[in-house]
Amino acid sequence: MATDWTFEGTWPYEPRWFDAPDGRMHYVDEGPRDGPPVVLLHGNPTWAYLYRNFIPPLVEAGYRAIVPDHLGFGRSDKPDRSELYRIHRHIDRLDLLLESLDLSGVTVVPQDWGGPIGLGWAVRHPERIAALFILNTYAHRPPSEVALPLPLRVFRTPILGELAVKGLHLFVRAFLFRAGVGHPERLGPVVKRAYLAPHPSWSSRTPILVFPREIPSGPTGPVADLSAEIEEGLERHFRSKPVKIAWPMKDQAFGVEVLERLWLKTFPDAEVMRIEDAGHYIQEDAHERVVPALVEFLERHPTQQPEVSG
Repeated sequence: MATDWTFEGTWPYEPRWFDAPDGRMHYVDEGPRDGPPVVLLHGNPTWAYLYRNFIPPLVEAGYRAIVPDHLGFGRSDKPDRSELYRIHRHIDRLDLLLESLDLSGVTVVPQDWGGPIGLGWAVRHPERIAALFILNTYAHRPPSEVALPLPLRVFRTPILGELAVKGLHLFVRAFLFRAGVGHPERLGPVVKRAYLAPHPSWSSRTPILVFPREIPSGPTGPVADLSAEIEEGLERHFRSKPVKIAWPMKDQAFGVEVLERLWLKTFPDAEVMRIEDAGHYIQEDAHERVVPALVEFLERHPTQQPEVSG
């Protein structure tokens, strides 16, 4: 039986496609073509559906909402090749997709792995970016060894990680549906079906497994070095631009120290919205508070869009 990708009307958006060298990527692009673009970026193991409650208010307010699925997630292709899901490959593909849209005056809204991926694109093209509205994520070289929680250590362990993530699908069933949210009761059967649909098999879950194995364990290594480049680019290009941070205070992955010691070091003048009862997936726990704050932030920092011909 074919998957109903509207999930009973909760995801009514026209699918759009971009042929990247590593596979076809899915994204949605809603709202007026001449509206200021807002690029919303998901992490692991979610997809564009995570932002389903963001799109209608943004479009209603006159903004253009662009929400890609990283390769390996959502409706994008899922080749069973681990090397395709390294962070630098995700950044390169997002760069190709977004550059094909020739955007300007962009507000970037990154969360989880959408941070280093989306901000990796932003620091390559600072002239395209008007503002940052940062959700819980990271884009910094770890200042010391990283104390990973037990589940992540299991996911990073050969064989055990494959069994947990690719076999039992625990990243979705145990983290996304339980530990990663402050209000698991809000995730009803339709929402759970939407998050389970993209990864129905062992091989399709390879991209979910690669992400925890890409987490830097300390200040050295390729992802730590890449994060340091992004961090430096953010400080160089974006301290003079509007930045707001919305942070869930019950996040088990990114604690408050990431906000206070890293993000507020990078952006000491940023506005900060702390949400006490939200977990890692802030878009599920607190969209009714985050989205109005995002729209208000956009309206306070308007961008002038070029005229669209034709």
